[in-house]
Amino acid sequence: MGAPYKLDDSSVVVVIGSGAGGGTLGSQLARKGIDTVILEAGGRHEIDDFVNDEWTMFSKISWLDPRTTSGSWRIAKDFSGLPAWIVKAVGGSTVHWAGASLRFQAHEFKARTTYGDIPGANLLDWPLTLEELEPYYAKAESNMGVTRTNGIPGLPGNNNFKVMKAGADKLGYKTCHTGRMAINSKPRDGRPSCRQIGFCFQGCVIGAKWSTLYSDIPKGEDTGKLEVRPNSQVLKIEHDAKGKVTGVVYADKNGKLQRQKARIVCVAGNSIESPRLLLNSHSNMFPDGLANSSGQVGKNYMRHMTGSVYAVFDKPVHMYRGTTMAGIITDESRNDPKRGFVGGYEMETLSLGLPFMAAFLDPGAWGRSFTSALDMYENMAGMWLVGEDMPQESNAITLHPTKKDKYGMPIPNVHFDDHPNDVAMRNHAYKQGAAVYDAVGAVRTFPTPPYPSTHNLGTNRMSEKPRDGVVNKWGQTHDIANLFVSDGSQFTTGGAENPTLTIVALAIRQSDYIAEQMKKGAI
Repeated sequence: MGAPYKLDDSSVVVVIGSGAGGGTLGSQLARKGIDTVILEAGGRHEIDDFVNDEWTMFSKISWLDPRTTSGSWRIAKDFSGLPAWIVKAVGGSTVHWAGASLRFQAHEFKARTTYGDIPGANLLDWPLTLEELEPYYAKAESNMGVTRTNGIPGLPGNNNFKVMKAGADKLGYKTCHTGRMAINSKPRDGRPSCRQIGFCFQGCVIGAKWSTLYSDIPKGEDTGKLEVRPNSQVLKIEHDAKGKVTGVVYADKNGKLQRQKARIVCVAGNSIESPRLLLNSHSNMFPDGLANSSGQVGKNYMRHMTGSVYAVFDKPVHMYRGTTMAGIITDESRNDPKRGFVGGYEMETLSLGLPFMAAFLDPGAWGRSFTSALDMYENMAGMWLVGEDMPQESNAITLHPTKKDKYGMPIPNVHFDDHPNDVAMRNHAYKQGAAVYDAVGAVRTFPTPPYPSTHNLGTNRMSEKPRDGVVNKWGQTHDIANLFVSDGSQFTTGGAENPTLTIVALAIRQSDYIAEQMKKGAI
């Protein structure tokens, strides 16, 4: 374990958050010999604490602090206090995630150029290309043990996948397999292979799934250069008279305020907490919040176009047995505006346990149609639809004008309206998802509306020009050289792919940049 660093040690890099971005970055910096402190708002739950019980684990690890929602999205009506289904614990949402690890496509880094001017969309090209990120994608895949890369075989297909594959073949889809998953298909990196237990969202009880909690963070701690402080919620980032960041104020496990000095601060609290922290760190010098000269902090919130399709068959499927998301059809992820929308989407196997199925299938619904669906749970197959949604400046994380958290800080409000492009894509995806199941004899299909967001993106976006975004191509804020953003909030646009692999690739790349800049004395 890293020796504890003193609160007044101003030579350390402070990383806020320990998920895919922060956990990777902190570990990488420590392994380069850089003194690093990770401050994590949640507790530390090791593998032994995981249980295959959805509600128990949901209440143990989820980010359940008060938040409000607004806008026309269905979440504001049905889950107004839970805009996002993410984790507040060491490892962040890499504890809960399903493991899908996909690279962005080349055109998705150039959305403004590729899609043109889409009315109502605040599109912008990323300031980096697929070509620039490819070496880091390769490092991320190797680090995470992604199947179908580096000679690692794909996972076996469960029944849920076999139903999807049979339907995909009938429809003429060409690319359907068990996916690129950061879940061991054979023992690797001191972790066992997947035993097809299912229920991956509660935390992998054997550690076959990659998570910063037990993969990266311990390697960083082993160097003696990384200290992880759980139950340490950062409330404010401080700066000096020149506008340089000097440290952070956080509430410790007893709710007592502490000040940790820092040479560099990296914000990796997910796309809701990261902009909230920057906005709550306003001062006389930065009245609109830190790194916000563009006014773009908190803006352009994306959560992916999502939805699900479940189907009932006349025979049992037992979709809950086996790896939750090891199954993908990628044919619709291309950009083909002839379908009535720009961008594309993925179709990925998904099963929820019975309690979550009851909560998410159609909240508030009851009666025969709903209960008969639950009665047929064993005969169900399911898929999740995930596609590129359009960034809109009005989709934003803002500080609530009156409501405060237990530390007296304004809580975040999450505002979201679907863009017409998102709606057109979702309708197309519902139709194609149902067609996959109808092709193999589904008795009924259920298009299911989006759940609380698991892919939270944008809100501190990368941009070439400071006026268009918050950070540069390295995740370094345009306004403050020693302040970085290290999570999915730096995404300029969302792509169709699950974001974790890209977050990890950017974190590895950012660690190289920070180390080099420190060596030069530039920060």
